[in-house]
Amino acid sequence: MIDIKQFREIVIRPALKLIKLYSPEAEELLLGTALQESRLQYLKQLGTGPALGVFQMEPRTHDDIWKNYLSYKPDLAKAVGKLSHSVNAQSLATDLLYAAAMSRVHYLRIPERLPAEGDIGGQAAYWKQYYNTYLGAGTEEEYLEVWKTYMGDEVI
Repeated sequence: MIDIKQFREIVIRPALKLIKLYSPEAEELLLGTALQESRLQYLKQLGTGPALGVFQMEPRTHDDIWKNYLSYKPDLAKAVGKLSHSVNAQSLATDLLYAAAMSRVHYLRIPERLPAEGDIGGQAAYWKQYYNTYLGAGTEEEYLEVWKTYMGDEVI
């Protein structure tokens, strides 16, 4: 498992700052997303699923973000593209900064505001509705349990 504090300080925070989308609530939501999706240890979805990287984004989602969102936001697209050696779904598993940026852009497409920093319950609900969706196997309760397992009652 990747050290949580290092992942937050060396991957999430710099990625968000490089694409000019840093906020404490975004940083915390991305950390919770990575913990829930991969426990910061899997680069490919277990079983036969297609999801890639510690944020477990599916290639279809990756490609849709580029086609239907980033193609209309050239400055953001340029900033995100600079974080990868190659802008393709496989890079979600090999370029941590790129994967973090793509996860943030995925959430950026949502019109609802991000839950407040420290509102882990709100983050769990937001993740379930907009990242995992009603079709996904994950639950808000699982998100909260994973957060508690790895973070305790601490919000760092």
